[in-house]
Amino acid sequence: MQDRFSFFPATADRLADLEEVFDDCSGGRNCRCAYWYLPNADYKAGWGEGNRNWFRSLVAGPRPPGILGYHENEPAGWCGIAPRAVFDRLRRSKPFAPVDDKPVWSINCFIVRKPFRRQGLSRLLLKHAVKFANANGAECLEAYPVDQAARASNGAELYPGALSMFLDAGFVEVARRLPARPIVRLECR
Repeated sequence: MQDRFSFFPATADRLADLEEVFDDCSGGRNCRCAYWYLPNADYKAGWGEGNRNWFRSLVAGPRPPGILGYHENEPAGWCGIAPRAVFDRLRRSKPFAPVDDKPVWSINCFIVRKPFRRQGLSRLLLKHAVKFANANGAECLEAYPVDQAARASNGAELYPGALSMFLDAGFVEVARRLPARPIVRLECR
């Protein structure tokens, strides 16, 4: 099954495919990863069409904001990854405040279209996000996954990914300021 998937940086020429992935997800359809990039008031004001337009301009920028996965040429999933410094929410967050002064890239969102769920696509997106970050000079990757074992409700949204997926990929927990949301890292160099 893994050989049927392919992965590419999320560039402007793939915008229609990106939109197909986001539109298949109720939260993603309105968020478009603006949650991480924009101040909360701007994010909420843009919910829906405003965030969609903002995301289009982000994708048109010089650096792809993530990885797009395909299953036999059909858009299947997304992983958001960029230098931590571009994420307004992370700059303001106490629970996800920097653990040190190391420049890190942050992996913060996974969306998998319904027909491709439960096939290991999130793990493959993570693997290719790591490759993408390495190719773009990242020294260290960081993520803020959900620890389902520590969560009161197992029905929690997993947009940031599951802790087990990151640990299996070699990430290590470096801080935990919220019971179910650790900070994990992977050294790239």
